[in-house]
Amino acid sequence: MKYSLNWDLDSLFSGGINSAQLKTKLAQTKTAIAALGDLLDRWDAASDAPQYQQFLKLITQLQAINNAIGQAGIFITAVGSADVNNPDVAPMEAQLRDLGTQADNVSGKLKKVLVQVPDVNFAEMLAQPDLKPIAFNLKEMREDGKELLDDKTEALISRLNLDGKAAWSSHYDSLVATVTVPFHDADGNPATLSAGQADNNLLGNADPQYRADLLPAWEQAWTDKEQLFADTLNHLAGFRLTEYAAHGTTDFLREPLKDNRLSAETLNTIWQVVDNNKQFLLDYLDRKAALLGKKHAGWQDVEAPLNLPGSQLHHFTYDEAAAFIIKHYGEFSPKMAALAQQAFENRWIEAEDRAGKAPGGWMESAPETNESRIFMTFTGSPNDVSTLAHELGHAFHSSVMEDLPQLRQDYAMNVAETASTFGELIVADANVKAAKTDAEKITLINAKMDNPLAMFLNIRARFLFETHFYQLRQKKLVTPAELNELMLNAQKEAFGHDLSTYSPHLWASKLHFYIDEPAFYNFPYVFGYLFSLGIYAKAQQEGDFEDSYIALLRDTANMSTEELAQKHLGVDLTKPDFWLAGVKLIKQDVAEFMRLTDSLVK
Repeated sequence: MKYSLNWDLDSLFSGGINSAQLKTKLAQTKTAIAALGDLLDRWDAASDAPQYQQFLKLITQLQAINNAIGQAGIFITAVGSADVNNPDVAPMEAQLRDLGTQADNVSGKLKKVLVQVPDVNFAEMLAQPDLKPIAFNLKEMREDGKELLDDKTEALISRLNLDGKAAWSSHYDSLVATVTVPFHDADGNPATLSAGQADNNLLGNADPQYRADLLPAWEQAWTDKEQLFADTLNHLAGFRLTEYAAHGTTDFLREPLKDNRLSAETLNTIWQVVDNNKQFLLDYLDRKAALLGKKHAGWQDVEAPLNLPGSQLHHFTYDEAAAFIIKHYGEFSPKMAALAQQAFENRWIEAEDRAGKAPGGWMESAPETNESRIFMTFTGSPNDVSTLAHELGHAFHSSVMEDLPQLRQDYAMNVAETASTFGELIVADANVKAAKTDAEKITLINAKMDNPLAMFLNIRARFLFETHFYQLRQKKLVTPAELNELMLNAQKEAFGHDLSTYSPHLWASKLHFYIDEPAFYNFPYVFGYLFSLGIYAKAQQEGDFEDSYIALLRDTANMSTEELAQKHLGVDLTKPDFWLAGVKLIKQDVAEFMRLTDSLVK
């Protein structure tokens, strides 16, 4: 079947960024937020007892507003990602942020109102049939309300955030658009690369010398504007720390852990497992370096492809990639395969390789129409097929929850990475099994290793950097030289001082450090990866796991992460055993890679 490389956005809002439908939606949402605020001002728990029909109306309207903002948000983000030079996107983003702030203010006020509801009444409310499905979420809201300041102060903080944390995050995007890397193309001709193009070439170009030459040019491009990026990072973090302090906390990890419904004990266990089990990955990198004719890999080699003689790595057409994903999804879950086919047929995916697109990839759900949209750039590599499978895993997660109340769909980032990584694992394994020669299998295992290398080493370095940066930022503004030193030290610690080159300006080039919400956009990836590995191992042992898997996904916004794992997997996440089961799968891949390459380095 012939699938389109371009998505359909008209089913969300017709007419592009200046859509009349979109403008009407935003105006209606603004009116709905004001009406909700009025309803909340009049609500009284005692007079609403014992059936709490007014509260049900109130919470239903809040969820409808959240869905409306989500529907508009995915559309505006999609338009901006597909055309980074569209001048009409930024004003619409600002309008949407303003609406989001207004909705957050009403939601915050509701949280404080719930704190004042007597325990007896609150228990009665949660027992109501229509409220019981969101009881966990209402309890969370009530607990959050205990830490909020008075309404006027909270509203002021939210308004200031539009020109504070959120604005600095948006400012980063503007800065990145100005970054260019003077270099040359694959044929040696002079070229000016965008930040996205240079990043793709630095990490993905098959020529080791090209990557080695590009790294200093890449670093210089960020050096030229490092003060601007340092200002941006300092002010974004400064606003965040001030906001935390206003709410009585100086522990900058407290909110990220809370947002992910994860305990510090579990996170510490994960990092302990990662740190204790990284040596086999460093050995793998040394073997990869030897295959590249080097003693130690450089930063630019960690995720680089291996094109060995005789590998004849398959180049996928988009249609072949779609068929491959649908087939192998179906071997595990017919429902996953059906969702993937729906995404391809209904043009939920923007995959064309063209100039003017944003770098990277993402999936977002359109909650009002029960659709998803996936953004990526497809070039035909096995890695691109894995990326597509990753994003379709996200879409599957959303699809199995679409009948639940909006609050029950609000899962945290750490478990959000579970279904995506699970989908990627299915396809990556299938890619390796489909290899026709040892050389091709080596190349595909190397591609599959990008994930564990990123999670155990690269993202570990990002977490170390960000932790040390926030510790220092609590005391002072951090200079570009200090940021470079923090990043360099973090990379050396994470990679065991085992690389020949590093990227000290990763703090400037990595978008994740500049996302306003959520904070610490790093450890949830590691959690999601290892969590999905553990689930994958269990699925392989049990065989028919589809229903159990879907049941787990449907509960991801209905309990703490530890409770989720205990209920559906019967494991204690604060202990290393579950995480080590996932590590064992990675070690099997490394052992196979070492076996296949033994004769190539002797």
